[in-house]
Amino acid sequence: MFDTEQEKIRIKKLKLLKEKGVIPYPYKFKVTYTIQDIQTKAPELIAKKKSIQSAGRITAIRGHGKTIFVDLQDRYGKIQIYLQSKLLGDKYEIFKLLDIGDFIGVKGELFETHTKELTILVQDFTLLSKSLHPLPEKWHGLQDKEIRYRKRHLDLIMNPDVKNVFLTKVKLIKEIRNFLDNRGFIEVDTPILQPVYGGAFAEPFKSHYKALDRDFYLRISDELYLKKLIIGGLDKVYEFGKDFRNEGIDRLHNPEFTQLELYQAYADYEDIMQIVEQLFKNLLTKITCPTVKREGKNEITYQGIKIKFKIPWQRTTFFDALKKYTGKDLKNSDISEITRIAEENEILILKGYHRGKILNSLFETLVQPNLIEPTFIIDYPKDISPLAKEKRGDPSLVERFELFVAGIELGNAFSELNDPLEQLERFKSQQEFRNKGDLDAQIMDKDFIEALEFGMPPTGGLGLGIDRIVMLFTDSHSIRDVILFPQLRT
Repeated sequence: MFDTEQEKIRIKKLKLLKEKGVIPYPYKFKVTYTIQDIQTKAPELIAKKKSIQSAGRITAIRGHGKTIFVDLQDRYGKIQIYLQSKLLGDKYEIFKLLDIGDFIGVKGELFETHTKELTILVQDFTLLSKSLHPLPEKWHGLQDKEIRYRKRHLDLIMNPDVKNVFLTKVKLIKEIRNFLDNRGFIEVDTPILQPVYGGAFAEPFKSHYKALDRDFYLRISDELYLKKLIIGGLDKVYEFGKDFRNEGIDRLHNPEFTQLELYQAYADYEDIMQIVEQLFKNLLTKITCPTVKREGKNEITYQGIKIKFKIPWQRTTFFDALKKYTGKDLKNSDISEITRIAEENEILILKGYHRGKILNSLFETLVQPNLIEPTFIIDYPKDISPLAKEKRGDPSLVERFELFVAGIELGNAFSELNDPLEQLERFKSQQEFRNKGDLDAQIMDKDFIEALEFGMPPTGGLGLGIDRIVMLFTDSHSIRDVILFPQLRT
């Protein structure tokens, strides 16, 4: 476990520290000022010569005979500390047994060096944790993406930009909560382990509940439970949920991801589109990532592409978008014609693919990469939207939209189907698709049907992929860059 020469030296130092009476892993240390506090209140702290206590990880040591300069880093930033032999006495020699990577607590007074750098003159220090492994080299030791994902603790230590990504994610989620709370929504939680999974097209992860001696599934969506709350009289609900889909891993997909779902009674998909536009307007005003340059409040630059979010956003029907990029109106085309076009474009058609699923594959391949500006694709085929109400005036379609930005699908929304008899027939149709080999088809949920039979008001619903939204705001190429511990292949 400790094979390198540096590791052996650190173990030896730990032994020497203990012999000198130093407790290397104390229980606590009182921090009176974070590094951010110190930087914010610097003039007052210097003027009053106020004693401060702060703590963090040693990230650099510069020795000069009987003085030592050290960089100390906490969650908020970095500050220089200054140690003198004449001030610390015997403890100065103890400090020489410390290394880059160790956590220390310091007590002292703040001053400015002749170069105007804020510095803590250390009057006392406490070793809080000994790092038994050397940190990676700053510029060469932690560049490999796979290693960074697998050892996120080191990634956060060595790459400040990474920390900024995740702090931005926290702020973004908090701001969405504020936005919804201020509009009368209430936050709820629904089961992650479900006896019947549903609400999306996906294969689930399966588990077994010993106490009940039956199989359960990790949820693929929160939808059906949240709509039961609408039935129960909670008119506006939302949930930030971890969802799980037993599917591939790529730039935009991780088996475990964060999704926001919200449902509003007495609303339709037009109302939800307005909510989405206003939500993004609010986020663009209030959320900034320190590592991403923004030229205006209503635009971002993602992977070198400038994207404007001026309201109203573009709206295009599903079939109009297909016509634009295939040159053909496929709304009334049969499955053989659609299959032929898919094959011409080298789109793989698997067993169980029905007409709607092939159309969706055409859309994802030919249309989606071109949707750069914020775009609502509206009015989808009914057979790939079993939970949405029919389009007014066209029963072959449903009132559904998906939101695309920078070629990335960010959200999915419906005028929710609230007719229990029609919902039952839709589930039966999905079962027929499943019997023909479509394992992603939605399954029958009799408990949800029974709930609908008690009556659900007209409702608009929305699901947003939070991780993908964070990708946009932090200019991150991959979803793994915005998930602290993404699943990785072994």
